[in-house]
Amino acid sequence: MSPEIIGLIMVSMMLFAIFVGFPISFTLIFLGLVFGYWGFGHVVFYLMTFQFNNVMLEQTLAAVPLFVFMGIMMEQAGLMERLFESVRLMLSKTRGALYLAVLFVSTIFAAATGIVGASVTILGIMAAKTMNRAKYDVRLAAGTITAGGTLGILIPPSIMLVVMGPVLEVPVTDLFAAAIIPGMMLALMYGCYAVGRCVLNPKLGPILPPEEQPTSMAFVWKEFFFGLVPPSALVFFALGSILFGFATPTEGAGSGAFGALLLTIAYRKLSWKKFNEALIKTLEISALILLLVAASNFFGAVFSRLGTPDMLTTALLTLDLPPTVVLIMIMALIFVLGWPLEWVPIVLIIVPILLPLVEEMGFNLLWFGILVAVNLQTAWLSPPVALSAYFLKGVVPEWDLKDIYFGMMQFMVIQLIGLVLIIIFPEIVLWLPEKIYGK
Repeated sequence: MSPEIIGLIMVSMMLFAIFVGFPISFTLIFLGLVFGYWGFGHVVFYLMTFQFNNVMLEQTLAAVPLFVFMGIMMEQAGLMERLFESVRLMLSKTRGALYLAVLFVSTIFAAATGIVGASVTILGIMAAKTMNRAKYDVRLAAGTITAGGTLGILIPPSIMLVVMGPVLEVPVTDLFAAAIIPGMMLALMYGCYAVGRCVLNPKLGPILPPEEQPTSMAFVWKEFFFGLVPPSALVFFALGSILFGFATPTEGAGSGAFGALLLTIAYRKLSWKKFNEALIKTLEISALILLLVAASNFFGAVFSRLGTPDMLTTALLTLDLPPTVVLIMIMALIFVLGWPLEWVPIVLIIVPILLPLVEEMGFNLLWFGILVAVNLQTAWLSPPVALSAYFLKGVVPEWDLKDIYFGMMQFMVIQLIGLVLIIIFPEIVLWLPEKIYGK
């Protein structure tokens, strides 16, 4: 049997094992060793050592635990609750004010954490009861919360972009700069949709009742200032130092993590128990991601050594399909795989498999990386496996899962429109990196 066919069997076994529920990291290592030994003998053991060593020496990946810790500490500081409450009161006489408050806070929170599960959970805890009390539409409310929460996968400093940089061999700083405008564009599209629905049907988002109207705007502005300025300043200095070349992603992440710790202390939200929990949670998330990075690198190296990517690329090129059609096929594949799989295996396993084809078609890798990120963000809202629905259902059990699904699907369509706009107008992604870095 030819090595290329062995590679196809290996990928088929990998997908089957993941869908069945085997642990991804150990499955990749096991399959890489078995099929690598079958395809090219004992060299596979040297290849495994080389790939794991390369990952451990990749300095950019050191930013992952630091950004995770920063997000967890920002969550514990309780700043988002203050910001949400102040925005809610400021817009108390505006229809759909709570939708705008959720989207505003989720955009800030996305830049501060980059963890979708944490964002959806904290937004659900903060906003759901207030929305129920104000008689907001459950479906539109659920869609706003889940869509706002998924912005964390895209808006820098996104952990996914940190991991994606070495995979695409694109600087993480470029990915950060490229993701800012698409992230803000999607947040704006969500807000316009929610407010537009409320204008057409005021019952979907009535103004706050008189008893909840603010009595002192000075207090509201004070809460807004203390809820917005500290996290925004922290994100600006951490992200700005990375974007403008004053610090590497790892150094910027370290500064952000230290700043988040200081903020938590300043707001008197830190205890030894919470600090210990934050460290353990950081360790768990980081170990999960970094082990998977190493395992997928090894699996991808075996797959490449077998020659299957070249065979698939040649086969698709002989079909003589237009590049746009090939891109749509790739995006459709990633979208479908995003239903049962999280972003980690897709970015670390599927994208490297597709990379030779993407390069052969001449696509800009920076642009392609952001397309993948937006696509995976869309997958978070795609039933039947959309994890955002279960995060929200867990903290708002009174909302029916069917209503949450219907709410999410409205915003999934908006995300797909955003994806199409980025495909048609690559400048949405490429303009800011060109302005900052001149490329």
